[in-house]
Amino acid sequence: MKKTGIIILLLLICNSASAQLFTKERVKNQENFDKDLLTWGYFLGFNSYDFKFQYEADLKDIVVQTSVGFNVGLVGDLRINDYFNLRLEPGLYISKRNLQYDFATTNPSDLFREVNSTYIHFPLLLKASTKRINNFKPFVVAGLSTALNLSSNQDNPDDNNSGQFRTKKGMLFYEVGFGIDFYLEWFKFTPSIRGVFAINDELVRDSDPDSPWTGNIANMKTRGVFVNFTFQ
Repeated sequence: MKKTGIIILLLLICNSASAQLFTKERVKNQENFDKDLLTWGYFLGFNSYDFKFQYEADLKDIVVQTSVGFNVGLVGDLRINDYFNLRLEPGLYISKRNLQYDFATTNPSDLFREVNSTYIHFPLLLKASTKRINNFKPFVVAGLSTALNLSSNQDNPDDNNSGQFRTKKGMLFYEVGFGIDFYLEWFKFTPSIRGVFAINDELVRDSDPDSPWTGNIANMKTRGVFVNFTFQ
């Protein structure tokens, strides 16, 4: 009986807390914020980029060692209606990936390649939001983006035989994510998480078609996760 009573009490408390959070009217911060046609802001955040490989033959996979990078950029938001917004979020994304190979060689340094990337990222996103609940509003976002890799060595005549792992300058992505708008007293704060997936192959292949670094790669596409904190 005691256990039953405790369970009933906990259910009543949870139900009451839920009612307080989602149904009780509170003083709304920035009540007219979403009525503006255009709003602006900036974001700071973190990224983790990876590579997805497809291979020509069933050999040992290339191991990608990822790291945490840094994001910073601007936000331009165009209101379509109460539930949809069009967003442009140009930003600078800095990242590093290490590739670990496994093939026979007399030089251990041949089995390691460092890939540094500095992307100027231009996403065009459609944001679909729920109805505002007191001072927060969940949303999902999706769209397409292009990126210019300032660290690309696409035009370098040297390849992996000289220790140069080459990647292309221009990239295309599709993106999906979600987040929550929090309406604070003086501004809107938005944490969000987004997955990015390359559409085109990023690899510049070596001159030798049988290169142990690129010969078995059918395509190499970037994928990654962004965690951004937006201030508007």
